[in-house]
Amino acid sequence: MRERWPIKAVRKSEEAPRLSVGFILARHFTLNAFANFVDVLRLAADEGDRSRPIRCEWSVLSNTMNPVASSSGVMVEPNERLGDPSKFNYIAVVGGLIDEIPNLNPEYLRYLQRAAAAKVPLIGVCTGAFALHHAGLMDGYRCCISWFHHTDFLEQFDGLRPVSDQIFIVDRDRLTCPGGASTAHLAAFLVERHIGKAPAIKSLRIMMINEAEVEDSPQPSPILDLSTNDPFVRKALLLAQQSLDSPISVDQIAKHLGISKRRLERHFQRALGTSPQSAFIDMRLSLARQLIENTDKSFTMIAVECGFADSSHFSRMFRRRFACTPRDFRRLTLKPPSP
Repeated sequence: MRERWPIKAVRKSEEAPRLSVGFILARHFTLNAFANFVDVLRLAADEGDRSRPIRCEWSVLSNTMNPVASSSGVMVEPNERLGDPSKFNYIAVVGGLIDEIPNLNPEYLRYLQRAAAAKVPLIGVCTGAFALHHAGLMDGYRCCISWFHHTDFLEQFDGLRPVSDQIFIVDRDRLTCPGGASTAHLAAFLVERHIGKAPAIKSLRIMMINEAEVEDSPQPSPILDLSTNDPFVRKALLLAQQSLDSPISVDQIAKHLGISKRRLERHFQRALGTSPQSAFIDMRLSLARQLIENTDKSFTMIAVECGFADSSHFSRMFRRRFACTPRDFRRLTLKPPSP
């Protein structure tokens, strides 16, 4: 399946677009992040959802014009070859699978460097921020990445401190966001900057997004404590977070990290003052509390989703941690009906 985006539709107005974005797609880029960005531009560019690039225009750039495969397998065809980057207001590089970022074609890196030299602001979407760093274009800039990739970033870029608790960051002529819904909010920020607030709000509402998030809005909570810089603890927490419904043992996680269970326990004790097992159970109970408070799922279903053997075991552990049963907690957090 190939997607064609409405790039070259004929404009009825002679007025030049007020916002123009060129996109570079890394191999196995995240389709959702790219589509969210483009759809905000598309919906802001014209009246209704007619998709004519009147107030905004966008183009997928390529050095070969070959279709680019997203991480989901959907192919996107480029619209034009690499040329003069200064024809755009922004150049955005959309990343995806982290292993592909070092494989970004050198022509793209040189193009990004030319864009920076021409003072064209650069945008890193998803792991696109990694690509900008590979190109040597983020020194001295703050950088927003997903909490999920925080450890990967620290491993690849010594001495740099990424921000993983905001929805996007605008630092002078570098704009970065962690992907997903944050991409729509960053695009809406640009629409509001160049075109106006009303088109930005319109785009988000058509996309079923209630309101625009500001730059320092927090990323959705990953329900785990990443405040420590200990790489073993951070990796262990992320591994545990990815398998909350079917918990993996401390032994398995230690083996995956290439260290002994005892050594992992020492790292947790120094970094968090607790054992790996206790930290993992707290993570599962925190998720359970969120589900009780924000959904109407049954306690049996919540127990299963949070990796507990049965609802009675879940209830005992929840009461031990929060000093009340799941049923009592739901009753206490129920919002009173509107008058």
